[in-house]
Amino acid sequence: MLRRLRANWVLLLGLLILIYLLTPIAVVLLLSFNQPGSRNTTYVLDFDDFHFTWHNWTDMFGPAGLRDALIMSLIIGALAAVIATVLGTAIAFALARYRFRGRSVVQAFIFLPMATPEIVMGSSLLTLFVSFGIPLGFWAVLIAHIMFCLSFVVVTVKARVAGLDPRLQEAAMDLYATPVQAFRSVVLPLVWPGIIAGALLAFSLSFDDFVVTNFTAGTAETFPMYVWGINLRGIPPQVNAVASATFLISLVFVVAGQVFTRSGGRTARQEK
Repeated sequence: MLRRLRANWVLLLGLLILIYLLTPIAVVLLLSFNQPGSRNTTYVLDFDDFHFTWHNWTDMFGPAGLRDALIMSLIIGALAAVIATVLGTAIAFALARYRFRGRSVVQAFIFLPMATPEIVMGSSLLTLFVSFGIPLGFWAVLIAHIMFCLSFVVVTVKARVAGLDPRLQEAAMDLYATPVQAFRSVVLPLVWPGIIAGALLAFSLSFDDFVVTNFTAGTAETFPMYVWGINLRGIPPQVNAVASATFLISLVFVVAGQVFTRSGGRTARQEK
């Protein structure tokens, strides 16, 4: 028994960490099927008073304001992810492929938002927007989200670009491919997993953000702000259903990405 434990301690440790990470998600998933006796017991997992119901899923947007807040978060998250991914990918290629004066300074400023506390960033952005007369609300939140998502996209894509062999693009150009054709047909497919990862990370960060959004939202309300506000009166159980649905959709994207990556690698090996 001890010999097996010594041989598989890494696997056991990984399983324990995975259980630790998934336990809160499992609790939320269970609560999404519970009909609480009162709003004060919405986030209390009591199996003696557990009443199974599909109502939280069939009437997911029943509580007032929940649908609008969720749509607001989805729109801001999608726009922030797309814009930050386009800009971040361009910056990542510039930092990984080219040497220019001030490159180290640019990298320091790119990584600075990742090290800055969110409350400091939020208050600074609030001061900046007020000073320049930029109204708080949807556009202010979008600008703020693009700013802090950009750093994470650059880090993710830059790591992928730095691992590529530049001779692949040179070989394509030796075979009479134009620079645009070599980039589109050789470089971009190899970097694409990093770009997708950066986009998904940017969307998750934007969708989940509360601190910076709270400083810049004005009268706009995103899903995290809705949950924080409704918590003062008791969280409706439909919030657990929305959170569970978000997790399941994210899980589908992750699994699909893994399947796509493995099938692509298998196809490449078969062609060789």
